[in-house]
Amino acid sequence: MGFKLKIEGLETIDLGVKSIETVKFITDTPKDSNARSTDLGTSVIVTGKVLAAVNGEEADGTMKIATWSLVPAEKADCYRRLTIETIAADQIVRKVTFPNAFVVDYTETFGDVEGVGTFYLHMKQKKDKMPDVKVEGGYEANY
Repeated sequence: MGFKLKIEGLETIDLGVKSIETVKFITDTPKDSNARSTDLGTSVIVTGKVLAAVNGEEADGTMKIATWSLVPAEKADCYRRLTIETIAADQIVRKVTFPNAFVVDYTETFGDVEGVGTFYLHMKQKKDKMPDVKVEGGYEANY
């Protein structure tokens, strides 16, 4: 199984199967509700490896994600279009699109033993744009 992440805004950020290790899709509703709430939210958590540039190649997009995580709420670019695909046996198992995603939490961890860093990226969809979230899947990947 592999994952592809595309984040579109003033610039495009791509992370692929070499970088991404896990993806978690979450639907948030209030825990104190006794019925389906209108206060619905959704988020995606992505974890993976920070890959270094080798032989003049461009490094992975984690540098751009780190920069995006610092954009303040006052700037329109804090919201970006997020598309994440879960791929297995040349099939798109899930394709989730958030039209107005923002970073909740971004962490990079480096150690002197592992030789590679890891990242944790938590993104949410802006609540007033929840009807525009798309969850698709079950079709062939055309790459």
